[in-house]
Amino acid sequence: MAPSSVHLPNGQNLTVKPVFGGLGFVSNDLNSQRSAFPPGWTVMLNEEDDTEDAEGATQKSSEWDFDNPYAQRKEHIHRYKKPTLKNDHMYLATISNPNSADFKPASSPTRQIAMMLWATLWWYFHQPEPEPRIHSKQSAKTPEAGRPKAEWRININRQGIFKGKQLMSKLERMGLIMSEDSSVGVHVDDRCRAPAPTMFVTRRAFWQIDARVFLFTLSPATHSPLPGSTPISSRPTSPSRANNQSPAADHRGSLLPGTLTPKPFQSSSHLPTYYPPHPTQYTFANGIRHPIRPKPWGQGEMFYVRYIPSVGQYLSFRVASLSPNGCSRHGPWTEQTRASGEMSPRASVQSVPESILSAMNNLTVPSDNDVDLLHRWMNDPRVAYSWGEDGPREHQEEFLQKGLQSRHSFPVIGCWDGKPFGYFEIYWVKEDTLGKYMAGAVGDWDRGIHCLVGEQEFRGSHRVHVWLSALVHYCWMADMRTDVVMLEPRVDNTK
Repeated sequence: MAPSSVHLPNGQNLTVKPVFGGLGFVSNDLNSQRSAFPPGWTVMLNEEDDTEDAEGATQKSSEWDFDNPYAQRKEHIHRYKKPTLKNDHMYLATISNPNSADFKPASSPTRQIAMMLWATLWWYFHQPEPEPRIHSKQSAKTPEAGRPKAEWRININRQGIFKGKQLMSKLERMGLIMSEDSSVGVHVDDRCRAPAPTMFVTRRAFWQIDARVFLFTLSPATHSPLPGSTPISSRPTSPSRANNQSPAADHRGSLLPGTLTPKPFQSSSHLPTYYPPHPTQYTFANGIRHPIRPKPWGQGEMFYVRYIPSVGQYLSFRVASLSPNGCSRHGPWTEQTRASGEMSPRASVQSVPESILSAMNNLTVPSDNDVDLLHRWMNDPRVAYSWGEDGPREHQEEFLQKGLQSRHSFPVIGCWDGKPFGYFEIYWVKEDTLGKYMAGAVGDWDRGIHCLVGEQEFRGSHRVHVWLSALVHYCWMADMRTDVVMLEPRVDNTK
């Protein structure tokens, strides 16, 4: 297997390459001006045959001998080459921790292990999807199209680092791994409390986990030359009359570590930034009883970012803004965009030292303000035909103001490598006009999406599939009570 790159949603990058007996994950950001991800770790990843596939086997690889929990099971193990539907098994073998003189140890080793497992699964579920049809004795004579489908899963073995007495149970309570055995169990022996060999993660469940639950960074040591995640000193001094700007005011003039991490992942405490939704409370609006909705992100704030391998660019979404100065072009960016010079109106990247080049991924440069973008997009005849919001700039400004004041939706700007390409609205269906037409067929947490692609260069079905699935992905993560996401295209929309 050739080395591959992993682009995490917080802007950090890993390199995956084969090592003796497994795969090594190495951070690419140790020399950049940001808090370091753990330098690296090694996982063991193998394919184990089912009983039906393993000739002569007498025991399923997923069965657990409670009378002798550490007895050698009869298994047929193969080296990992490509993903299988349900026969891949993985465990964390070794961890490389950074120098204690530079970074403090993780305050919670379990959370650090969970983060490494999450990043490994992020890489694994980006691999080519295996054939979903089940091949078994029962379906041997069934036509291919009629065979049942199964969930793509990877099994997590209680081996290596995962041998810890309570570690697998903690990972399960965090919601990262699961087991089909939901019983307490009758054995008193602590070694048999958790059926660890049957622990697994499905792709469907993994993509509904918010990355902010597990991604965090390590805190620099007190006298470390490496910077923290915030440019502001913990003991601020009086402002200087010679320079009344805040330390982070000029994003383009210096590489300040506080500006290097996308907004959803910024944390001066270096801890995970996810918080669960508040308890359900109800209210009435226009005669409709619905839950009180959580307040969206602020104007201009990025709330979703993800690297898309198929197009080689970062896709991000931020809340639209009325700022007359325009929102900055938010990173992270790919090498192609950075090398093109679009990211900065100043010097070319050849003048930037290699030691800080990767840190420039998340720098920002000015762009058109959102009202101007909407004015240009809405007056495109193609867009005006569907939206009917063409007219003078004042009309689009009023349109955006209404969107920002809405209590059941919020306006969104989508970006490819920081460049705006479209306008979207994410709304709660129950309070929307659509909900009235659907009568009682709407759930409390059903969401809907309005879509507009304004930039011609970013049109095409290959991109539509990506950004549409990303918006649905955000809706799943924003509230796990959401079961349905709706679109309402015009009846004459043939695309």
